[in-house]
Amino acid sequence: MDLEKIRAAAERVARSEGLEIVDVEWKIGKQRFLRVYIDKVAGGGGAGNVAKLGGIISDAAGQLGAAEVVHDPYPKISHADCQRVSQQLSVILDVEELIPGPGYTLEVSSPGMDRALKKPADFERFRGRLAKISTSEPVGEAKFFEGRLAGFADGKVRLELKGKEARTVELPLEAIRKANLVVEF
Repeated sequence: MDLEKIRAAAERVARSEGLEIVDVEWKIGKQRFLRVYIDKVAGGGGAGNVAKLGGIISDAAGQLGAAEVVHDPYPKISHADCQRVSQQLSVILDVEELIPGPGYTLEVSSPGMDRALKKPADFERFRGRLAKISTSEPVGEAKFFEGRLAGFADGKVRLELKGKEARTVELPLEAIRKANLVVEF
């Protein structure tokens, strides 16, 4: 089975829906699972990025005014998004026979609030958000880091660490074993 061909098919479907593929996983256990994680396109101006608050609003003094249009910097994936991608991708997988052998389960979902960060664009998109990063080899004297993302440049993720002395570390992308956003309330 060629996971890159499956990823390419998933990306075609996602693009047609104004979405992007975050990750594609193939797991074999008691059953065979293909998991596809989708998200809204970063910085996209599509309908998924805009939430209308209503037609007319009033302030504390009772003054009426027009409602604002709010742009969500982290637009959410809906069940309908997942359903559309699942239905379209399922047809392509079957028609193009991209998964050989007996049945499998296709799961399409959002990457979640603690989403994995994999591509350079992820580290830029979520600049300012809290993240946990582990490296395969020590960077400085540590392999585990938690701090605010400060972007990506020259092949390195910049992370602002808190502590007795706030400092910024640069972690080479190829040294990162795992990176995830941290849920903040």
